[in-house]
Amino acid sequence: MSTNASLKCKFEVFRSTVNNQFYFRLRAENSEPIFSSEGYIRKADCLGGINSVRKHATQEHYYNRLGQAANLYFTLEASNGEPLGRSEMYTTLAAREVGIASVKANAPVAPIVDLTVVSV
Repeated sequence: MSTNASLKCKFEVFRSTVNNQFYFRLRAENSEPIFSSEGYIRKADCLGGINSVRKHATQEHYYNRLGQAANLYFTLEASNGEPLGRSEMYTTLAAREVGIASVKANAPVAPIVDLTVVSV
């Protein structure tokens, strides 16, 4: 897993202090989150979720465009129809499409930064 700060987009794996579950998020070059997962009890399942996003991200038919007015977002589904996660909120249709394009282009190759590993 990479921790190179010069990389453009990256997946971050982290553990919630509220429910102790593992989550991932895809961050853009500007450090803004683009896409976030549901909670996972096991870290291995969280990493599997990232692999599933990588597998499905380039395929248009797995995206669902949802919301209205200034509360627009998208979800990405796995082959079995289960949601892999959802985007952040967008205020315009064009901004939401930019978010989808970013996930399509970056998720398949974005490195994983594991924030659950404690440096010594």
